[in-house]
Amino acid sequence: MEMFHLRYFVAVAENLSFSKAARQLHMATSPLSQRVRDLERDLGSVLFERDSHHVQLTEAGAALLPIAKDVLGRFDDIPWRLRQATGPQRPEVYIGIPPGLHPSLRERLKSFEQRCADECDVKRWPGSSSDLLAGVQRGELAMALVHLPVHAEGIEVFEVMREPLGAVLPASEFGSRTSVSLHELVDHTYVSPAARMLPSYFDEVEVRLRAAGIHRRMALNTGDYGSTSEFVANGGAFTISMLDPESGMQKHRNENTVVLPFEDFDAAMSTGLIWRQDRAEGHCDLRRFIESAKSELSGPMA
Repeated sequence: MEMFHLRYFVAVAENLSFSKAARQLHMATSPLSQRVRDLERDLGSVLFERDSHHVQLTEAGAALLPIAKDVLGRFDDIPWRLRQATGPQRPEVYIGIPPGLHPSLRERLKSFEQRCADECDVKRWPGSSSDLLAGVQRGELAMALVHLPVHAEGIEVFEVMREPLGAVLPASEFGSRTSVSLHELVDHTYVSPAARMLPSYFDEVEVRLRAAGIHRRMALNTGDYGSTSEFVANGGAFTISMLDPESGMQKHRNENTVVLPFEDFDAAMSTGLIWRQDRAEGHCDLRRFIESAKSELSGPMA
């Protein structure tokens, strides 16, 4: 039994889905399932009841989960604890930064860094929201800004910004419009960049689109938002992006597209500050930095 066996087990146990856990771990489902079976063989216990539709923890699996999480937490804390023991006297606070932060939120982050300058060095660590969450869970990052929602045990979430979303549409069809409704897009193709580039909120967007009868899909195998925009500009397609033209993710706008608010869909993506609850409770300085970050980063969008 290796540490990665426990990490794979916890991912499946928290998602109760091998496919979701595999996506979270950036691996295929088949090797994940095999590694879990290897762990079951090593422990001599069946950890999951599985069929084609459901995954449930067995009694042994439920008993192992808190043990595995405790072991992984201690293991993942080794780099942080080593830095504390051997690092420089001046503390460093690492904060995760996702792509496309709104400029006003970047300004608030700058103010937070200046506010902390006398006590510590705030270091930015870029990454996707899922990677930053994993970094906070492993103790590599003190906190992170991520696109919500985030559902992870032991992780505290504080929303700092909510940005409305709109439909990116071909100007040739919608250039004279000021808004659009979902039922007008039933015959259009919803275009999105590669799934790995999309925040988890877009899973909820997918559900809403299907409920409205929008079933045509095209996922481009690229993270280039400009390519998505060019495809939309051809006509008969749309995508979804930030409504605010000042947004850091507003890369869909060009002379051949328009971005319109929805008349019948209150779409918005939130950004939140996350941190590990147990580390904050056991470290008064970290708790103070978190409270300072919450105060500095929250507020209405400029």
